[in-house]
Order: sequence, then C-alpha cells, then structure tokens
Amino acid sequence: MMNSNYEYIISSLPALSLDWKYGEGASFDSYVSWIKSQLSASDCRKVDMLTDGFKDGNLVREFYEKALESNCRFIREYFTFDLNVRNGKARFLNKAFGRPEDQDTICIVDSEFEEAAALDEALNAGDLLSRERGMDQLMWDKISKITIFDYFDLDAVLAFIAKLKIIDRWLALDEEAGREMFRRLVDEVRETFSGVTYSAPTDK
Repeated sequence: MMNSNYEYIISSLPALSLDWKYGEGASFDSYVSWIKSQLSASDCRKVDMLTDGFKDGNLVREFYEKALESNCRFIREYFTFDLNVRNGKARFLNKAFGRPEDQDTICIVDSEFEEAAALDEALNAGDLLSRERGMDQLMWDKISKITIFDYFDLDAVLAFIAKLKIIDRWLALDEEAGREMFRRLVDEVRETFSGVTYSAPTDK
C-alpha cells in the first residue's frame, strides 16, 4: 500500500510554475493529477471530494452532508465555510429581489458564522469583480486559518489545491490578479520551511 509523502509534495509544489502562469501543457487539473500520483488511495479520495466541491452542480444537500461528516478536518471545515458563504450569498440575493429569506439555501449548519459581517461587506461591493475578489479573499483567509498549524500533512496539501483553484479562476478573469495570488501562494509555501528542518526523500 502506497503511503503519502507530504513533505515531498509540499516542497515540490512551488517549483511547478515560477513564472506565475501555468507552463506549457500545465493546468489546474495537471497539478492535481501530479499531487494525486504521490498520495495514497485514501488521500486521493479526499482530494476527489474537495475537487468535486468546486463544481456548482455537485453542491446539493447530500454532498454537504457527506462533506460535513468526513473524517478529514479540512474537508469538514472548508465545506462548512463554503456552505455558510453560499447561504449568505443566497440570502443577500433573496433580499435584493424580495424573495423569501431562506429560498435556495441549504440549512444544515448550526455553528455561528463569524465571518458574516465580512461576507456582507464583500457582497455590497460596487462592482461584480470587486465582489468576487472580496469573497475569494474571505475563502483564502479561511483556508489559511484552517491550516495555520498544518505543515506537512494532508490538510496542507488540500489547502494548496483549494487556493490553486481560486488562482485558476482569477487567471481566467484577471491574469494580473491571478499571477499575484500565485506569488502569494508560493511565498506561503516557502514560509512553511522557515525554521523547519527538512530532509529530502531518498530513493530506496
């Protein structure tokens, strides 16, 4: 049975693209495929659950119920936050269009949503691009908060994938913003090694 080598994965990721754009033939999917090639089957299933959650069509009650019951802390906390954000966005739109407050929401989260005020501020931004940037910044910051004490483990790998998906969106919407976010992600990964002794894996 293959064991995941988280140190090798984390240490290798920034080198995949240092020009802040995908290299020739590279994409979000190719990054994820390489990461999965280094993971155990069990860890790959968690990556698949995360990436399934990037597709709007999958985000139904059954998906969130499964995610919130996952034995993976990152999956649970990420999708709890994602659901809170989506519910908040739905309520914002419902208010704007005079619809029932909870129309199109999935109410299975009982925990207090401490970022509610920040989300409301983002949703009230003056233009669509600023609104999207504000919501993605909230998600980015939440991912960092979830994994603040994670260095070389699966949660750190999943956090990288989640942030890379945000970058992928911005490379399509605004290439300069996407490159800047990639630089930020690279810096964050490099800071992981500050004060940490790392021994590169050796061939057996």
